[in-house]
Amino acid sequence: MARNKYDIDETLQTEFNSAHLKRLATYIKPYRRDMAITILLTTIASALSMLTPRILMVILDDFIPGGKIKEIVLISLALLIIYLVISIVIKLKIAITSRLGQNIIYTIRSDIFNHLQELPFSYYDDKPHGKIQVRVVNYVNSLSDLLSNGIVNTITELFSLFFIVGFMLSINIRLSLICLAGLPVLMILIFIIKKKQRVAWQKLSNKSSNLNAYIAESINGIRVTQSFTRETENTNIFNRLSNEYRRAWMKGVKLNFLLWPAINNISTWTSAAVYVVGIAWLDKGMEGITVGVITAMIGYIGRFWAPVNTLAGFYNSILNAVSYLERIFQTIDEPVLVKDSEGAIAMPPIKGDVEFKDVCFSYEDGVPVLNNISFRAAAGDSIAIVGPTGAGKTTIINLISRFYNLNSGCITIDGIDISTVQIKSLRKQMGVMLQDSFLFSGTIMENIRYGNMEATDEMVIEAAKTVRAHDFITELENGYNTEVNERGTRLSVGQRQLISFARALLANPRILILDEATSSIDTETEILLQEGLARLLKGRTSFIIAHRLSTIKNATCIMYVDNGQIIEMGTHEELIDKKGLYCELYRSQYKFLEK
Repeated sequence: MARNKYDIDETLQTEFNSAHLKRLATYIKPYRRDMAITILLTTIASALSMLTPRILMVILDDFIPGGKIKEIVLISLALLIIYLVISIVIKLKIAITSRLGQNIIYTIRSDIFNHLQELPFSYYDDKPHGKIQVRVVNYVNSLSDLLSNGIVNTITELFSLFFIVGFMLSINIRLSLICLAGLPVLMILIFIIKKKQRVAWQKLSNKSSNLNAYIAESINGIRVTQSFTRETENTNIFNRLSNEYRRAWMKGVKLNFLLWPAINNISTWTSAAVYVVGIAWLDKGMEGITVGVITAMIGYIGRFWAPVNTLAGFYNSILNAVSYLERIFQTIDEPVLVKDSEGAIAMPPIKGDVEFKDVCFSYEDGVPVLNNISFRAAAGDSIAIVGPTGAGKTTIINLISRFYNLNSGCITIDGIDISTVQIKSLRKQMGVMLQDSFLFSGTIMENIRYGNMEATDEMVIEAAKTVRAHDFITELENGYNTEVNERGTRLSVGQRQLISFARALLANPRILILDEATSSIDTETEILLQEGLARLLKGRTSFIIAHRLSTIKNATCIMYVDNGQIIEMGTHEELIDKKGLYCELYRSQYKFLEK
């Protein structure tokens, strides 16, 4: 699918949806008390600041002509106190809004990350991981300024506008109307650029997602890149994606900056109009027009367009935020396809009887992977699954842990349909080692204990001894407390597999699933490992995928799978006697022994 590629935009076809903003408001709601207090304090400070032009008018028209020095000193002290109060309020506002904004960001990021933990494998199969990561980090961060300052400032500036208009009208209605005449021009401009802005920021988020996806892919594949000397080609791809991002950014910024100079121009034009008209009326001796009135009106005009500029900036922020909110909420709303059914019960302690009944499955519609698979494994059986690449082997073991939903048929454990039980209660009783021996950053002890967080150090060490990992671990500089990098890159592939094996065993599972568990282990270690596994597998049901057939000769049953069907089934000896596909595979693998 197109969305799998780093260079394909994840386009959104929907129109602007105000429901996203309403939904954002639910995250703000728990902090409405602190926000209300901040708005109240800031509004009071704003109202106090609005007194300045009015006071200046009184000084120019009354105190200075009347020689009232004492009154001028007192009112100057009053202004000093007013500005001191304003500075204290601004400091409190910055502290409170910053805390509120980060708390809201934390909640949104937690929601999206927690939801990602629940999404099935199929969601991650369909998307570059970089495009998922950018939603958790970059897109959520892009809301920070809006939530920290934008909302409080906008509400405060709305109140400021009411105060300003009120003061202006109380001084001179006709001059006030000249100032307000610029608003219709601004509204027309906003209406014209609204849709273009949203499209531009949507495109920018697409390019940001693409670039992030390619960076993540390149870092994960850096060893392959250097091995095949692909540095130049990869740099060219990065530069192309980076240029696409730069062009999208510049287009978005140009549209954003249209409002700011427009507001400045309108403010300048209205101020000039007030000067021209006001002075003309003053020259004619029109009633109510004085030097103080004109000065006060010019002061209020400057203050009037400042909050308008803030509101326009908030409008820009809203348009930008919507392009990110659409993707954030799209991720949070992604359906959890593999989930507990209504009335799901906790899985009782597993004995280990597993049965597939006419199981059909496909990753994509119309492309079947398993076709009417049926088999039964009794408690304690070891089932080996072999066959060519892409035959459906890994799919079978993934379905046992219910990582995907079936198309049809059912899988039962101890006679219980696994689709009717709680997923966590099912998986907690299984030990799974997948093909990718993934280790997390941390100590080796922590990585093994990941399979059972309540395990003691002694239990961890015992599990490592069972899989023959203890010897190489103790030879490391800090033994079990040795720090490993993300994905365990400090260790060899074989060492990572042994640690992953110990992790799976520590869970003390009733059903053990091993996908190529010994593929990267040397022959000598494998022989030792088989001894430990023989003890461990006793009394447990196990499913083993292995290309190295020597590891599965003693399995209770071997299934040869091809084209989504079980072609042959039986013990090693039975399948050799059949001289079928398994026999051919076994002999081709060991033909070098023939003289």
